Amino acid sequence: MASNILEPKDDGQPNPIQVLAKAGTLLDALADNGELTARELADILGEPRSSIYRLLASLADIGFIDSGQDRGTVQLGIKLFCLGSSAIRSRDVRAAAIPRMGELREKNGNTVFLAIRRDFEALCIERLEGLTTVNNALLPGNTGHLHVGAVGRVLLAAEPRAFWREYVASVGLPTSTERTISSRAELERTLAEVHESGFSISDEDRLPGMAGVGAPIHDHAGRVRAAISFSGPRPLVLGKNTEESIATIVAAAAAISADLGYADAHEPS
Repeated sequence: MASNILEPKDDGQPNPIQVLAKAGTLLDALADNGELTARELADILGEPRSSIYRLLASLADIGFIDSGQDRGTVQLGIKLFCLGSSAIRSRDVRAAAIPRMGELREKNGNTVFLAIRRDFEALCIERLEGLTTVNNALLPGNTGHLHVGAVGRVLLAAEPRAFWREYVASVGLPTSTERTISSRAELERTLAEVHESGFSISDEDRLPGMAGVGAPIHDHAGRVRAAISFSGPRPLVLGKNTEESIATIVAAAAAISADLGYADAHEPS
């Protein structure tokens, strides 16, 4: 007889890893079969029906399952569709961006970043290290504040003003250097400029001596799905190189957006 992996641990609490594994098996069963009853799921998983009911209740609470069309059945929830669609979009953006990121790095030798917004954070999903300078600003899989750095402000500027205020109320404006934006008025003024111009400049607000430029990546519907940026020592990015840096990042973002089906690339003002 198969052991019940939902049985309590020694401390009387369910083993969370085993519960997650069982939940995954249950969701796989629904993916394969469409709609199932609790009894059918209990037979497939080899678990008591009472355990299945508890698991179904938990999954329903977080939107992973919904009631099926037939009485007494359940099916995969719409939230799983949304999560899966988001994962696919992220992979599509990354696949389209990597060749352009490589071209950027070869052209100017700076570190190139690709990020998406995750709630109130910028999540780095790809990074190509600079050829001459190691930049530890944002590593793949790590997150950063949206108000700090070019790539974060691009993502924040794409959101409605109400979200800007919500961001400040929730996160505040912690500073990384003396040049980090530290007031709501300054942030909103800067974000409005980024939204209008289609690019963002980071001038030593994340790391002393380092600067960067970023631009939004749009999908086929015109929505900002990600942001791309490059950063390096300030003299190599800004100063006499400011206009070239802006034109380069905007062109790269436009090319990636075009690859994703966006037909209205934004040129610098």
